[in-house]
Amino acid sequence: MTSAKVDKGQAGREAGAAAHDATSSEGYQRGLGARQIQMIAIGGAIGTGLFLGAGKAIAKAGPSLILAYAVAGLVIFFIMRALGELLMYRPVSGSFSEYAREFVGPFAGFVTGWTYWLFWVVTGITEVTAAAQYMTYWFDIAQWVSALIFTIILYAVNLISVKLFGELEFWFSMVKVTAIIGMILICAGILTLGFSDAGDTASVTHLWSDGGFFPHGLSGTLMTLQIVMFAFLAVELVGVTAGESKDPKTVLPKAINTVPWRIAVFYVGALIMILSVVPWTEFQPGISPFVAAFQKMGLGVGAAIVNFVVLTAALSSCNSGMYSTGRMLRDLALNGQGPKFFTKLTKSGTPLIGTTFSAALMLVGVWINYQWPGDAFNYVVSFATISGMWAWIMILVCQIRYRFRADRGELPQSTFRAPGAPYTSVFALAFIGMVIVMMAVDKDARISLYCAPLWALILGVSYLVLKARNPENKAFAKR
Repeated sequence: MTSAKVDKGQAGREAGAAAHDATSSEGYQRGLGARQIQMIAIGGAIGTGLFLGAGKAIAKAGPSLILAYAVAGLVIFFIMRALGELLMYRPVSGSFSEYAREFVGPFAGFVTGWTYWLFWVVTGITEVTAAAQYMTYWFDIAQWVSALIFTIILYAVNLISVKLFGELEFWFSMVKVTAIIGMILICAGILTLGFSDAGDTASVTHLWSDGGFFPHGLSGTLMTLQIVMFAFLAVELVGVTAGESKDPKTVLPKAINTVPWRIAVFYVGALIMILSVVPWTEFQPGISPFVAAFQKMGLGVGAAIVNFVVLTAALSSCNSGMYSTGRMLRDLALNGQGPKFFTKLTKSGTPLIGTTFSAALMLVGVWINYQWPGDAFNYVVSFATISGMWAWIMILVCQIRYRFRADRGELPQSTFRAPGAPYTSVFALAFIGMVIVMMAVDKDARISLYCAPLWALILGVSYLVLKARNPENKAFAKR
């Protein structure tokens, strides 16, 4: 029995090595270095959700939003360590659907790949539309013109080379990081000097003096969880870059291990400082807390600075969407779960047809948003939150199943094990489940849950049709 287990483990190690060799020759260029991967990991956690969405969350939860971000940040760390364990077992581009296919089944891989693709298409549409709106702050130009220009530029960047994508994302992330650190330092200086404006002195006592730390009770804090989790969407993007990292075994663990401190600094730290300078009761849902803080400090250029930063954040998200959608479509096509023409690469090793198709859909979405800017489109945007969290769910489920198989000697052990797993992964799954329940309670977010069964039905029918037409395709066989 022991001999059989050893043989089985050896076979698993050989299979893992072979799989790694295969993924290293997918046709992609390993053009992303440590500097770029680190910034992609940092920038992925800093989006417009922090710069704009935090205002609405502060109005709902008050200072207790800090706790919501801290707890959610811990869950995100568990998710990223689970992803890291899978990546060190087998780094592969399009990793989420690939792992779902291996550890759950072909249908799970199919659903995960297409759902994550949809998430980034919808996100890209909303972000490029938002970027066009931000441009009107400085220029009197039609929004569709700006949206078209931005989409074409980002499309070209993603087709030229992965290195150029990484470089652009590096500088986008640098702007966001610099803005937040600058805000924290300015707030720290104001707190130290005891700056006073309109008779209201900046003080950490603002965190509990205006109705307490939980001014709307625990329920108010829980109702902000969907906003908080939305702000973290895209943090998993570093997993998509695995197949194009120059040294994934070294670079990816370092990038993932930065999650705790970057959440502590950029979310928890920034909110503590802002809510100490500006009482939470003075924030308005539709106004960025960063803009409000600048105005409180008497800095007239604050609105222009924040507008530039959120423009950068929107373009960064759209750039990431353009990058990831092409990879996800190609991974699906390589596994027989999508049209074969999506496998075509440019000479520089970037997905030509997949990126082009996704960019075209983003432009169509921008036009739709221009024609019908009402609630119907906002409901589709809300669905992006559910589709994004699906990737997290599959990461956690796959990590649990991988760990069980690895501990039985069926697969090689990862060199980057998730601490406390599988218990931490189960906790993260339960937390995501609670967020979904909170979305069902919130009338503004509830509609996104209604869209999920419809999308699942579309995918289910599509899967059965593809399977019936390709009965010999191994991609539809249970592993």
